[in-house]
Formats: sequence, structure tokens, C-alpha cells
Amino acid sequence: MTHRVALPRLGTFHAWRDAARQLANAGVSAENVTWSMEGAPKSLFEADGEAMPTTSIRSITVPKEFPQLAKQLCASRIRGAFDVAYQLLIRCAEHPNVLANRSDPLNKAAQDIAKNIRRDMHKMKAFVRFREVTPEGAARRQFVSWFEPDHRIEELIAGFFTRRFADMDWMIVTPEVTTKFADGILTHGAEVNERLDLSDETEELWRTYYANIFNPARLKIKAMQSEMPKKYWKNLPEATLIPGLIAQAEARVLAMRDAAPSLPPMRAEHILEALPDRAATIDDLHNCARCPLAGHATQVVPGEGPKDAALMIVGEQPGDLEDLAGRPFVGPAGQAFDAIAAQVGLNRQAAYVTNAVKHFKFQPRGKRRIHQRPNTSEVSHCQFWLNREIADVRPRLILALGATAALALTGNGKDITKRQGTVEIGRAGVPVFLTTHPAFLLRQTSDAGHEAAEQRFRADLAQVAAMIERPWLSVSGRANRYPDRTFR
Repeated sequence: MTHRVALPRLGTFHAWRDAARQLANAGVSAENVTWSMEGAPKSLFEADGEAMPTTSIRSITVPKEFPQLAKQLCASRIRGAFDVAYQLLIRCAEHPNVLANRSDPLNKAAQDIAKNIRRDMHKMKAFVRFREVTPEGAARRQFVSWFEPDHRIEELIAGFFTRRFADMDWMIVTPEVTTKFADGILTHGAEVNERLDLSDETEELWRTYYANIFNPARLKIKAMQSEMPKKYWKNLPEATLIPGLIAQAEARVLAMRDAAPSLPPMRAEHILEALPDRAATIDDLHNCARCPLAGHATQVVPGEGPKDAALMIVGEQPGDLEDLAGRPFVGPAGQAFDAIAAQVGLNRQAAYVTNAVKHFKFQPRGKRRIHQRPNTSEVSHCQFWLNREIADVRPRLILALGATAALALTGNGKDITKRQGTVEIGRAGVPVFLTTHPAFLLRQTSDAGHEAAEQRFRADLAQVAAMIERPWLSVSGRANRYPDRTFR
């Protein structure tokens, strides 16, 4: 007596679970069950099958790990995956520890199938490319994507995309299913779909960027194709460039080698770093290419203010708005600083304002540029220009905003909140007043946290405003020679 069970395209696992529980409780063996998908043609010798049993002779229980494994097995297109799931269900009822035994042939077969499903899910996370299709006047941004998975994973993977892109409406179309997320509601529709043409004007810009960041010296074709198999290339705009980039890789590596400068011995390099470049001036900053940041930012953002200012204000780096405007501290953090400085009588216009790093470091995310903190190497490369500014302006006091500024000015960027409100002698021999960056205020998530941080920041700026009025504060001073014993 054979039972034939046809499973729907959506809700496959739930339908399999209900049928499998009913069959197993009735004592039906795996050899007497034929599983298939709805609409699949029957084989030439396959009978219609018996009706589902209505009586139970036992109650099946399974380990807590089994349902998740069964979900992955039911998503597989591998022939016999449903049979393996049902056989494992019966085995678990008789031997509860079978899932912990990786040498068991049935468990190993199930784990191998599940591994393929997880790999397919990983590839979908990596290679789904959304294109924006937001109509004029829409309340939420809208995106659409086309993907061709190897297995029936649309329902399994949908939770990842709802969590990752909860702030927008999106639709992922596959050859058999359309998954929609609109106004916070997720829906699936089983329907036959043709491949979508989602080319847009941003693809050419992306291809240009990809071609420029492609490093032929680090090319490993087998590793690349392992992580990005060729079957996904047709849906990736940059994939059209890959054959040409691979073909040119060897010639480009040779050209890079020939163009590389000869390096001095290590001892000579240290000597050269210690010697100042007397020929360079602040005007040369606009042509700086000392670190890779210069290749991505819109422009260099130099300091501005009076060349004889008593106070120099040093931040971290330009932000998105500063990078576009070419001026320091014009974004949200700079506006917050100006508002608090005005309250305590600190005149920013009388100060020289600059940053420890002169180029905007960011990570592209869609159409946005997300701020990235400069690393120690980038701060070190820009140290030359900060030293030039200090030498030209000769301020009596420097206000360091945040850990990066503290690192550049004092050589130590750690524990900035513990050092906040103190004065240290900087590398250039100038007193450095340490406080947090105004962006720290903007990152506070609670009203109480924001108020406490703002009060402390306001007190720091008030102290700086008072200090620059003191005539004894000079560049040549040392901490133990200052009459004000509040320096800590």
C-alpha cells in the first residue's frame, strides 16, 4: 500500500510536516510513501496511491534540532530529499541521538543536503542586487531584484531581508516565487516569472568603480569563482568586465612592478621620516597623495581661520558635507559645536579650525557615504600637514576634539572620556585641551545621556574660552611651569 503526497510550492515544509506526522504516527514505513511537488507529472508505472491514514498507533517525538534540519531538506531540489527527511523522522523517533552521530549514513546524507541549502542561502545574501524603483511622491523607498536560486529557499531566506531592509519596500523575483515586503508586511506569491531587465544608469558608475579597485596582483581565479560562481555573473553588472580584467592582469602586474619605486634601506627610511620637508607648504596640501584616502574623497579639506589665532581647534576628519563644501566643521557636528561655543562665548571665527586627517574616509552604501574612522596609518600620513599648520599658526592653545585628534596631537588616542577636560603638552610643545568630538553628542540615544554629555562638553568649551584670555599661556611653556594648578 503506497501513499502519494503532493506538496505545494509555498508552505512546503508545513505541508510535509503535517503529512509526515500523520503517516509516521500510523506506522507507515518510508518505502510506502512517495513524495512529490504539486503539478509534477507521475511516472509511467506510478499508481494514484492510497488515502492518508486516519488512525494513529503511536505519537512521534523528535529532537529540537530536527525541525530546522527538516525545513532545509524540504527546500532542496535534490532527488529524494523528502524521502531522506521522512526516513530521518522515523529514525529520530527510534534513536533520539541520531542527529549527533555524523557517521550515521542517513544523518550524513541529510547534513550534506542541508549544507547545500545553507550555501545557496549564503549566495543569495551575497548576490541579490536591488535597483531603486521609487515613484514620485512615495512615502517609502522601493526596490526590486531578480535572483535565480538553486533550491526553493525563498521562504527560508525572507527573514534575513526583512531584518536587513526593514526601512524600505522591496520585491525579490525568482523564476517561481515573488517575495514582497511593503509597509512592514511580508508576502509570497507562487508564480512563473521571466528574468527581469533591471539595468539602470548607476550600473556604468559601479562598473567604473569596480574596474578601478580591481587589484590584479591579488587575483586568484579559482578562489574568486568559488565565492562568485559563473552562474551568478549574468545578474551582476560588473561581471562583464571580469574576463577582460583577468586577461589583462598579468600585464598590469608587470607594469606595476616596473613602475614601483626602489625603496631605501629601513635605516634610511627612518632618517627621512624624521627630517622635515622644508620645501613643502600648506598650499601643497591640495596635491597630497600620501595615503589612499586622496583617491576616493571629493577634495582635500584644509584648515581655515586667522593665521595668528591664539586657539587652534582640531577635529577628526571632514564629513560628507565638509567633503562636498571643501570647508571644515560645516556639517551636523560642526553646527552642534558652533551652537554650544556661542553659548559660552567661544568665538570660532577667531580660532583656526582644522582636522587631524584632511580627506573624507567613507564606505559607499547605496547612494550614501557612511563615515569611517581613520586608522593609525592614515593619521600618521597626515601628521605632516597638521604639524605644518601648528608651525604656521603658532597657537597658544589647541583644542582636541575626540580620540583621533588626541592621537595626532599627543600620540595617545585612548581613554578620551577619562582624559576629557584635562590639558596635556602636545608633540609640538603646545598645550592641548582634550574633550570629546561634538559628534559624540549626536550619537547619544537617550535624552539623559545627551544632556549629560552636552553639559560636560559645554563646561569644557567654557574653560577653553577662559584659558585663551590668559596672557601667560604661551607655546614655549611646560605643564609644571603654568601657574594654574587645575592642569591635570
